[in-house]
Amino acid sequence: MTPPSHYDILGVPTNATERQIKAAYRRAARATHPDHGGDAAHFREVTLAYEVLRDPQARRQYDRSYGASGPAPRAPEASSPSASYTAGPAFTTRVRQPGDRADAAAVYVPSYDTAEASSTVPFEVARQQIHGVPRKRGVFGAASRLQREARTVALLSQQILTSMPSARLVNGLHSPGEHGYIDHALLAGYRLALVDSMLLPKGIFRWDGYTLHKDGRVVEPPRLAPAVRRMQDLFPELNVQGWTVIHSPDGNLHEPVVDYARGYDPSGQNLVHVVNAARLVRELKQFLASGPAPNTVHVPSLARLLAGMHR
Repeated sequence: MTPPSHYDILGVPTNATERQIKAAYRRAARATHPDHGGDAAHFREVTLAYEVLRDPQARRQYDRSYGASGPAPRAPEASSPSASYTAGPAFTTRVRQPGDRADAAAVYVPSYDTAEASSTVPFEVARQQIHGVPRKRGVFGAASRLQREARTVALLSQQILTSMPSARLVNGLHSPGEHGYIDHALLAGYRLALVDSMLLPKGIFRWDGYTLHKDGRVVEPPRLAPAVRRMQDLFPELNVQGWTVIHSPDGNLHEPVVDYARGYDPSGQNLVHVVNAARLVRELKQFLASGPAPNTVHVPSLARLLAGMHR
């Protein structure tokens, strides 16, 4: 039986445009990614097809050799991340093995034993767990914002990075497609957590999935959901979720208390979770460690995040 062509795998005609190929890849990647219950072998086929067809030179070479015996040529890797978030993903993935633990030594994909990874991100950069710092934006810097962002960095550094050697924290990203920012992005394996923050007084707040309520007062959290949706579109190889952490003035990780309105499921498939610091640590550890290959540093995804940092 003749194996399916790259066009067949993505479900596009041989004269498909670059936009059609990219859209088809995103649909196929979501459907086949192991983190979403897909088949790892099929996911690799989808990835290879996109790697070849997205590159004009590799596509011409594939079209000329189409139908010939032997494996199809692979696409050459980009030498560096270009514009923020725009470079198409080029990666190798694998299903989770019994020995894959979040606290195991970090494994780089692709390996730095080859020139492929080094041409994307230098090893000295990829091995760093923290990238960027909370930065002043615009003419005036908001001291309270910088303070709570620094508190979030300290929390993630002490509670997450120390127990997950593969985790990479990128601070101060431009929000794609918007005139805004993503405060923190935490990458581990094939999962990406976006984290924003608030500073509120101690007490009990009720979260209904949209707003916070306390003593008749309504508090609007940061609008993180659009950034989560956009980043999921730009990183179809990853599972992207968002968290807004509420810090208390005195640094108590268990304050304020976030209660949930009737009918709201905090463990449901919500784009953004609103939590205090203690719950943030607990949920992030569960989210990142339960993904496929949690001890993996996915170098192409890290490169694209670094390209999107606020300078």
